[in-house]
Amino acid sequence: MEFEKMPTIPTADEILDRSFRRAAAKMKEKRNKDRANNEFLRAVTAAVHDRLVSIIQKFPEMEALPPFYYQMVDILYGVERLKKALGAVGWAAKNTREKGYQLSAKMRRAEDKVAVRKQGVARIASIVHQVDGELRFLNEVRNVLRKLPHVSDEYTVVVAGYPNVGKSSFIQLVSTAAPEVAAYPFTTKGVILGHRIEPAGRVQFVDTPGILDRPVEERNPIEKQALCALMNIADAILFIIDASEHCGYQFEEQELLRAEVEEMVSVPMVTVVNKSDLVTKEGYMLMSTKSGEGVDEVLAALLAYQSGYPAQHLARSAVPVASTPDEETALEYSKPFYWDVEDRDADDGTDEGSDDESLDRDLQD
Repeated sequence: MEFEKMPTIPTADEILDRSFRRAAAKMKEKRNKDRANNEFLRAVTAAVHDRLVSIIQKFPEMEALPPFYYQMVDILYGVERLKKALGAVGWAAKNTREKGYQLSAKMRRAEDKVAVRKQGVARIASIVHQVDGELRFLNEVRNVLRKLPHVSDEYTVVVAGYPNVGKSSFIQLVSTAAPEVAAYPFTTKGVILGHRIEPAGRVQFVDTPGILDRPVEERNPIEKQALCALMNIADAILFIIDASEHCGYQFEEQELLRAEVEEMVSVPMVTVVNKSDLVTKEGYMLMSTKSGEGVDEVLAALLAYQSGYPAQHLARSAVPVASTPDEETALEYSKPFYWDVEDRDADDGTDEGSDDESLDRDLQD
């Protein structure tokens, strides 16, 4: 998964410190003081610019992500918010290069070259510090996205239902190996990924966080993540109902949620009443994850749909994710930032607040 490859995003101070050290090393190589000052400024400019561009390039293309991961990013942080942060870093890369090389050209004709060098370093530091908040935000995003469960491209059964109905217990019973627990943001319970080897291929079981029967706008991020999994990765769904109501929810409430989920998806759904050792319901498949009774029958019902994989899976994954980005913030943040910067003197009338104003102007909605 692309998120696992993303390196740590440095802060503004870390970028500047590393760039200054590299530039100082190059400066020592020059015997001519004037050339040394110019080389220092150009080296700082190049190092900061390249580091900022590298941050942007190493983030995966949002629109190229599978629907499951795209929607997870949108649920957790907002795709447009992420694009704005990357756009701000792109703005800093562009302005660092422009200001640095403009002042480098000015230095060649200036009497006090040290003063111009200091002016250039201060201007670059000011630009980078303006996006320090965005850099920290991107690093937070990176840290969380790296922990998303790795959902493989194979026949997938999503196990759904209210909390505490026996979803995790079922997966532990039917998985041939110990389930892999992947920590989700906003919950300490996490999501369980279990696998089972069958003659037709490996089967992947995904235990979603419990989802509640209430309007979409009232659901919390955990519940939205569960719905995201249902909509985008399921080849079949197992919906578990606790007829004993020991889970804390009435049977009728669970039935309403089952009907809602059935309307939302286009994949086969198997409904089963768990805890049949306590209560049974006529007209439903029954099982008890405590005694193991009925578990094999439920598994067989789910595996019956495996014959339609991967054709059904590929048909769904080919559907593009709907996206309506704001035209003013849909920046080409994944491509290299190379600008033609004229070799001319910087405008002496530029004041210290101009960078703040240009950032606000460039990124305004």
